[in-house]
Amino acid sequence: MCPFAQKAWIALEAAEVPYKFEQISLYGGGGKPPWFMKLNPKGTVPVLVINNDNGNEKEQVVLADSDLILDEIKTVMDSVVVVTTEESLVTAPEDDATLVKIKAFRYALNEFLPIGKSAVLGGDKERMWSKLRELDALIDTKQQQTTPQKGPSCCFLAGTDKPTVADCAGFPFLWRIDNEFGSSSWESRGCSNIPVWLDLCKKEPAFAKSVQSSWWWWW
Repeated sequence: MCPFAQKAWIALEAAEVPYKFEQISLYGGGGKPPWFMKLNPKGTVPVLVINNDNGNEKEQVVLADSDLILDEIKTVMDSVVVVTTEESLVTAPEDDATLVKIKAFRYALNEFLPIGKSAVLGGDKERMWSKLRELDALIDTKQQQTTPQKGPSCCFLAGTDKPTVADCAGFPFLWRIDNEFGSSSWESRGCSNIPVWLDLCKKEPAFAKSVQSSWWWWW
């Protein structure tokens, strides 16, 4: 499983929208199928195809960039009706401060990718941990949500018990770093929030479903 495709898959699951999933072999001997190359001549994954039925006209929108796909899915997540009950908490669209935080996290995550690649391949690991500490500060699991029945609990990036597209974007990459360097490395490197957040993500069905026994790095 490619992490870029994985983050789009998680977001679709979290948004609870109907979709059809087609898995493409990244390095298969037969190459990618012609129908896929027609959608995206570059051959990269993921690709999201949106079929809009506007009366008598049908429009097909093709998105071939994982960040653009997450932005599109976010519009669906933000349109969900807000419902708060004694049993559950469904989040509203993020306020301005949260939007800034989410944007900063996604930007820092994209900056991290080449740094993380270099570290895994034997490069400067301290530079990687420095960028991870920046991400760790943005996760801030100490901002806890409390419900009458459940009491204090860890939270996702928006400060609630529901994930945002930023959580969906970060999990595949930070999960791989956790697998490579071990969960014991986080706190010793000044990243106390990431392992707590990873554990929270793993308990969320949308994230858990995406974890595969066979997975790729992001290069």
